[in-house]
Amino acid sequence: MTTRRKAAEAASAEPPPISHPEKVLFPDDGITKGELCAHYAAVAPVMLPHVRGRPVTMERHPAGIDKPGFLQKDVSRGFPDWLGRVGIESKGGAKPGRTVHYPLADDERALVWLANQNSITPHVWTSRMPALDRPDLCVFDLDPAGDDPRPLRTAALAVRDLLAELGLPSFVKTSGSKGFHIVVPLDGEASFEGPWRFAHGAGAVLVKRHPDILTQEFIKADRAGRIFVDTGRNGYGATFAAVYAVRARPGAPVSAPCTWREIEDGSVAPRTFTLRTMPGRLAEVGDLWQDVERERRGLGEATAALERLLTDEDWKEAHAASTRRPGPRKRPAKNPVKHSNGDPS
Repeated sequence: MTTRRKAAEAASAEPPPISHPEKVLFPDDGITKGELCAHYAAVAPVMLPHVRGRPVTMERHPAGIDKPGFLQKDVSRGFPDWLGRVGIESKGGAKPGRTVHYPLADDERALVWLANQNSITPHVWTSRMPALDRPDLCVFDLDPAGDDPRPLRTAALAVRDLLAELGLPSFVKTSGSKGFHIVVPLDGEASFEGPWRFAHGAGAVLVKRHPDILTQEFIKADRAGRIFVDTGRNGYGATFAAVYAVRARPGAPVSAPCTWREIEDGSVAPRTFTLRTMPGRLAEVGDLWQDVERERRGLGEATAALERLLTDEDWKEAHAASTRRPGPRKRPAKNPVKHSNGDPS
């Protein structure tokens, strides 16, 4: 290979220039697109092992987080040739059967490029290329109705304890929004049906044991102030906020790993870590999820144990709660996140 060719390839792998780095995306904090891109460049070494190969849905806010944003999946047009992508046949939405070309964040250049498109948060699948039909993560998303940290802490520890009771490891991260994300690393041998049924059953056990603070009711009005145990992240094509992703909230909170000790003592809340504090956090603790791949498990025995904890009526009640859907809206929500070039996730 010639020196000129080597130089050309090295240059092509570098992140492209940031357009309008001075654009303010977080108006209350003065955080610019340049700072957002710098964050993703800085966290790339710890973030990429967790997101590489996972289809990405971009949450874009071209006018800043105080204006309506939209979710974008398809990058078939107007995107650079070097950007990794995977074509996936849509199974729902307005155009089932069409191919959606999802971007892949496989290197620093891709992470920064996505941020340069005002994509504040990359949302990722629980499976990776080339085995997109075999998830390698099972996700529990705790979504509280309010800001009281005590029931949320109780809920997170209840998830951890149930998983430990079933012989499974668990890793936790702040959502950067209202709750916590708890994941179980999987061996990638089962289809989506297995992890979905396991998570759904685990949610039912949690609600059965803690009915005053937990619910599986999909409809917010029916939750009566309880914390929603969202296990819907485990379906094919469903997503969750990537680890180390910035969220479109004031202060630019980051969805970052934390320890169970920090949950126990209450020193970490859902929005504790931010774009501006992450450098110090990483310098102090490194990547707390670095052992995720080493802890991969199958769910066969754990699911069998769950079956013994639930009656048929429990399963029916859990299924009814999580599949109920609200009627037509009377008025649109303020500043909605719209969906573009793909199906909502």
